[in-house]
Amino acid sequence: MTGETAHELRGDYSRMRPDYTVDQEWDAYTPAEHELWRRLYRRQEALVPRYACEPFMQALAHLDFGQAIPRFSDVNAKLGVATRWQLVAVPGLVPDLVFFEHLANRRFPVTVWLRTPGEFDYIVEPDIFHDFFGHVPMLFNPMFADYMQAYGKGGIKAHALGAIEMLARLYWYTVEFGLIDTPRGLRTYGAGILSSGGEIGYCIDSPNPNRIGFDLLRIMQTRYKIDTFQETYFVIRDFGQLFEATAPDFAPYYEQLRQREPFAPSAVLSTDKVYHRGVAPVRAA
Repeated sequence: MTGETAHELRGDYSRMRPDYTVDQEWDAYTPAEHELWRRLYRRQEALVPRYACEPFMQALAHLDFGQAIPRFSDVNAKLGVATRWQLVAVPGLVPDLVFFEHLANRRFPVTVWLRTPGEFDYIVEPDIFHDFFGHVPMLFNPMFADYMQAYGKGGIKAHALGAIEMLARLYWYTVEFGLIDTPRGLRTYGAGILSSGGEIGYCIDSPNPNRIGFDLLRIMQTRYKIDTFQETYFVIRDFGQLFEATAPDFAPYYEQLRQREPFAPSAVLSTDKVYHRGVAPVRAA
């Protein structure tokens, strides 16, 4: 939801409130948009059982929003009971600090506009399908929901310390493109993967990308790709590991990392625990 972009922002920002929220205006969605939503949903619904983590699948079945673009108010009634989170409608990408403040208060910003049919397979800027299908089911998991709030609080501190770039890497490699080790093998919980028709299979099945055990400082020192499938994915052992990772004060970490050159997205270090297509990790040679 955050980040700089070289293209003109999509969405209507003319009617937003000071916190960048807008009304969803569900009745304004057209029959063609609802049909496009159903097509997108059917594609991902067929893919996620093989690649998504169990908490995502459980929440997806509970939500059952495949027939039309969901009404945020209906989802909020369930989400509030489950984890005390709420969805708020926004025009599109929002500034970093605005995003962090929403997360810190257990509000998740969801874009209101839907991509065009020509963007079915790839979209430059997150739309309602990415935000909702990719992110919202995981907010029903209490541990992950707490991690998201902790990330938001950490983001406010990082903004004050001029460390957004380092913290953004953590969001990218966990919330957007994270993998988790499960009894069924590697699965994904990352929204960027779960809402993608191509990367969802690639991240698990392809021999090409690196799959490396979670290491907080390693992640915050690693650049990422925004216009291709990822060259590296980081694997957590469970969601508790994410929550524990955000507990310490990050200020000393930022000072350490400022003295170091970032790693390339494709880098594999001798200290990395490398997974080979779901096989138990080994130390890199």
